[in-house]
Order: sequence, then C-alpha cells, then structure tokens
Amino acid sequence: MELEAQWWTGQLAADIHQALRYKELKLPSYKGQSPQLHLRRYFADLIAIVSNRFRLCPAARHLAVYLLDLFMDRYDISTQQLHVVALSCLLLASKFEEKEDSVPKLEQLNSLGCMTNMNLVLTKQNLLHMELLLLETFQWNLCLPTAAHFIDYYLSIAVHETDLHDGWPMVCLEKTKLYMAKYADYFLEVSLQDHEFLNYAPSLVATACVASSRVILRLSPTWPTRLHHLTAYSWDFLVPCIERLLIAHDNDVKEANKQKGQQAQSAQHAVFQPPAPSAQQANAQQHQHVPQYLQAHQSSLQFHHPASQQQSCQQILSSTHTASYPLQTCPAALQSSAQARGHVQTGTAMSLAVPLDVKPCISVSYNRTYQVNGRYSCITPCFER
Repeated sequence: MELEAQWWTGQLAADIHQALRYKELKLPSYKGQSPQLHLRRYFADLIAIVSNRFRLCPAARHLAVYLLDLFMDRYDISTQQLHVVALSCLLLASKFEEKEDSVPKLEQLNSLGCMTNMNLVLTKQNLLHMELLLLETFQWNLCLPTAAHFIDYYLSIAVHETDLHDGWPMVCLEKTKLYMAKYADYFLEVSLQDHEFLNYAPSLVATACVASSRVILRLSPTWPTRLHHLTAYSWDFLVPCIERLLIAHDNDVKEANKQKGQQAQSAQHAVFQPPAPSAQQANAQQHQHVPQYLQAHQSSLQFHHPASQQQSCQQILSSTHTASYPLQTCPAALQSSAQARGHVQTGTAMSLAVPLDVKPCISVSYNRTYQVNGRYSCITPCFER
C-alpha cells in the first residue's frame, strides 16, 4: 500500500486513517471453510519466518497471510502446492508494500530450506502464473488493510505522560513507550497465528493489541478517553478480542516458564545428581513457575461505564456476548468469481478445486474466561520499583 513513511505523524494522518477504516468495510468475507485449515498455522509461521529472513515490513507480512487465508478459503489446494501459494502471496505483498530492492529474488526463494525439503523448485513461469491467479482472484485489488496498517497510528498516543503505572507516575516515559511498542508488536504477531482473528475488523485487532499491552504494563487508566476517541472503540466492544490475546500471552508465559524450569532442573541434576523427585513434587515445582491469573484492580476499569460503574470487567467477560465485529461482504463481482464451481487450471498443470459444499466455520471456543481486570506477577523488571 503506497503510504508515506511514518504517515501517522503527518498532517494527513487522520484522513489516511479514515480512508483505511472505509476500505476495511469492503474487505472480502472469510468463512474458514478451507479443507487445509489445519495447516494454516504452519504456513502463517512460514510466511513470518521468510519475511523476517528478508527483513520485510510488518504490513507486507500481514498482507501475505491475509491473501493466503482468502485464497485457501476459496480453493482446495494440495499441501505441496500450498508452499508455492504461500511464497507467491509473500512475493505479491512485498511488491505491494516494500521498495523494489527489498523484494525477495527467485534464487533466494529457491534456496529456502522448506523448498529443498519439499523438492520444490520455483521457476519464473511458475511464479508468474500463480501471481496472475492470485490477482485475478482478488480482481487486481491488493489494497486490503490489515491490523499492521493501523497499529502505528494508535501507538502514537498509546502512552502519555499523564498515565500512571500501578497508581504512580511513570519513571521513564520513553522506556514505557519502547515496551509498549514491543508488546503491541508481539500481540500483532499473535493475531497472525489464529484464523479466528479474521472475524474481527483489522482496526479492532490493532486496537485490542494496544489495549492488551496497557493491561500487561499495568498502565492506568486501562483505556483512556484519548484512545477511545481516536479508535472509536469502547472497552466493552474490545473485550472479546483482548481476551483471546491475553489467553495466548498467558500460554506463552507458561510455556516459557516451563522450559526455564526444565533447563534449571536438568542443570541442577547434572551438578548434584539428586534422587528423582516424585510425581507430586514435580507437579508442585512446575506450578511454582506458572504465573497466576490477573488479580482484580477494578478501579482502573470502572470509569468506562459511568451509568453502571458497579459492573465489573469480570461480569463483562463472563457474559454470553461473543459477537465479533461484522465485516462487510466482498463486492458482487468478486464474490461471484470466488464462489465459481469447477477447477481452475494454471500454466503449471496445477489443479485448484473450488469446494463445492459450503463448510461451516471452524471456531475455537474457550471454556474459561480470562480476567482482564488484573495484573501479571511476571512484569518486566524495569517497571518494578
């Protein structure tokens, strides 16, 4: 997307943001009906690894994954050809978002380990046919906003000198902004790993990344008025998406602490060689490294509902409200072309079969609610006093 560098700091920032919000209303619909949906996480990670290898911008990475999601949602593709499709999506996205010098070359793509392991060799003709098929599928429209296109604009005012940390003034504003950007980037990558985030508007996902970062950093008020006005999203509207992000963060923290505990235990065993602990002792030791769920500090959240300040965030999360932000369906021409039946033959003798039956959306349901109104016990040391 042809945007000026650091457009969020210019005079046209509000106009560009408004244009992006308008374009996201016309994004193609995603149904989650791909027969290869179980492989989606692998290819999303593959695109992320390759984009990091070539130092592509986050917008190119997110656009590539989005193109892959939409294409998989419309066609039945073999596992081997999915590698070609994924790299073609990344190549198209990098051509659209990056400068010409940053676009990966054909020789560099063929040297990737995933290509040699699958005995795949990309040719110029092969990539050309795949790119044309992708462009025809999206009617030559790659101006598709993702969460990465919104995040910098929201981060520009995500931290202010009037914010409090644990009820006290911040010691270092610049360091807080740095950690805010790091956490927001982390949550942005988390949103790539689960196709369920496609049920939310990209601007909502970006806003939830900022809100989740403020929860982790224990900044108050958790959702200040300036962010509410800039994003046009209220706190209770963000809660379902924030809940998914914080659950993913909690699982990552548990996994990291588990690995750290195993490494420390193996190192201690190699030096002292103590007797093997019992199952109960190992279980208790493991639970020592698991961070507790966020404990309540409702005072920073109650201001979001002046008319019902006695309603806590826990009541919001435990309610039956699970409706996500509705996305508008794609234009009639694109929708009709996406739902065409039969097979699409490419120049490389590859057959992409359009699913004849509409498959139900594969959804992920969480059996536990995640308390957003609390704090972590494993906050970054620089924020501890």
